[in-house]
Amino acid sequence: MTYIAIIMAAMMTGLWSCTEKTEIPTDMNGNGTTNTDSFQIQMTHPVPNQYFSEATEQGQVVRIEYESKDYTRDDRPAARKPAYVYLPYGYDESRQYDVVYLMHGWTGTAEETFETLGGAQKNILDWMIQQGDCKPVIVVSPTWDKDNRAKDWGESCEEIAVFHNENEYENDLIPAVESRFSTYAETTDRAGIVASRDHRAFGGFSLGSVTTWYIFEHCFDLQRFFLPMSGDSWHVSIFGGQTVPEQTAQFLASVVQASPYGTDNGFHVWHAVGTQDARFYQTHNQAMACMQLTDVFTPHNFSYHQREGGQHDYNSVVEFVYNALPFFFPPEAGQSFTRTSRISDVMNDPAFGNWGRLIFPVDEGYWSGETLEQLRLVWYNYIDPDKTVEICNYLKAHAGSVFLDIYTEAEKQDDPQKRNTGLFFFRGNPGAPFAVCNAGGAFAYVGAMHDSFPHALELSKLGYNAFALIYRPEYAYEDLARAITYIYDHADELGVSASGYSLWGGSAGARMAAVLGNEDYLQELTGRTDIPQASAVIMQYMGYSMVSSQDAATYACVGTNDGIASWRTMQRRLQGLSSLGIPTEFHAYDGHPHGFGLGTGTVAEGWLTDAVRFWEENR
Repeated sequence: MTYIAIIMAAMMTGLWSCTEKTEIPTDMNGNGTTNTDSFQIQMTHPVPNQYFSEATEQGQVVRIEYESKDYTRDDRPAARKPAYVYLPYGYDESRQYDVVYLMHGWTGTAEETFETLGGAQKNILDWMIQQGDCKPVIVVSPTWDKDNRAKDWGESCEEIAVFHNENEYENDLIPAVESRFSTYAETTDRAGIVASRDHRAFGGFSLGSVTTWYIFEHCFDLQRFFLPMSGDSWHVSIFGGQTVPEQTAQFLASVVQASPYGTDNGFHVWHAVGTQDARFYQTHNQAMACMQLTDVFTPHNFSYHQREGGQHDYNSVVEFVYNALPFFFPPEAGQSFTRTSRISDVMNDPAFGNWGRLIFPVDEGYWSGETLEQLRLVWYNYIDPDKTVEICNYLKAHAGSVFLDIYTEAEKQDDPQKRNTGLFFFRGNPGAPFAVCNAGGAFAYVGAMHDSFPHALELSKLGYNAFALIYRPEYAYEDLARAITYIYDHADELGVSASGYSLWGGSAGARMAAVLGNEDYLQELTGRTDIPQASAVIMQYMGYSMVSSQDAATYACVGTNDGIASWRTMQRRLQGLSSLGIPTEFHAYDGHPHGFGLGTGTVAEGWLTDAVRFWEENR
């Protein structure tokens, strides 16, 4: 019997009436839940209202075409099919992305996923990735239809039934997408696709959900995750999930049992439907029957979700995707902060213990902003929110080893202000020289998030071991001396070279670096003669004028429009050092203001590379 004949028979016998109810498996109390404590129906969480608007960090949707066939015909004439591919914000060919395939429903086309509800699905994906709800993912909206146009019911049912046939999905669609975009598939032959299955999901809505069950049946090994939304498996019969749920569930269990991936963690089905969905019982009866087969389907590999009041429409679809993606592809450890993360949430993150408050200035009168992208620091310019986010995520990813106390507990008990000190260690290569970075703040506060953390992070990327000092503004020199002493005495333990180090600073931090870079002051403030002098001092925007033959080689940069630190004062000092035979290098950036930090995106960008070269030349 052809699929059209089957459909006609179903319609004649009343099976097309999706409001017709059949007996629902219930618990002993008739509550419509399973009779085990391990399974339960899970209600979805609504999509936040703001997620329907455009996010700050927007991905893009691109259209591709690929060669396929008309698999409904024996002669299989060639067809050219479209697919729409969502690429996340900051898509980078040098990294690998998880990929999700989402199939539309009856009368839909490949455009539907990203065009319905005014493009809501794209906006929601943008927000989810921006907020760190899930990893950045690639999402593909394909079609089963050879012509990408609405068809009558019978023809559409024929096409979904053969979407997997001769492996259109495997041989046509996946290679077209994953050879063109950067996913975890090292190759797009069968071996490469199967090897990358943990990083792939397939889902669909309505007839797209039925398609998902065909993929489950015929291509179980090509992806780990399945997202059938408002639809059932038709292997046993059309609408079999509703009319013969136990037989349907037994068949699906046999697919799992025949697969080498049929273990607790080898796959996961995230089955979903709205409570007011016209296809409710097709989904519900099948899900309940599956949940009775606890020797195969467990809470580790199967979950059933309902949307309260949800109907058979894309409002339910976007909510299901919003709830499922963080489960399939959760954010990477340490990558939980985004531009819109609250600063207070960062400081209070449990991973940071009692030192989270030191990430931002202890004196709150010198900074403002509720979120990371809103951060403002007094006297500073060009604060880069993306760098702020990167730093916060770096600190969280390395929370177990990134913070070092420079004072003992006894010393902190004697002087509680010493609790407001410490070193943040941005680790480079073992045995590489170290740098101590000191932020400015006019000796009133410590602007580390813009004036020392970014520098230390970039230095660590270049292989150097870098420390950002949080100091007491009124005892800045004392704290820097203690930090140098601490690093020198613990060099072996920290894995850093004790010689050839450098001192970096901006504004007040530059003055600190210059003072402790002087050999006489170093010995006086540390009380030690065994600690070598810094091989180089790197200064930004500080009008320090003292000159001594005991000063270290000095690199300095400043903006010509700096109303706090005159570029001429810095230039004259370096000329004085040079006259004493001390190596120097000076840069003045035309029109630049005070406190430009790394200078990313400005005329000063790249100064850090010059400074590193200067340091290396004088080690």
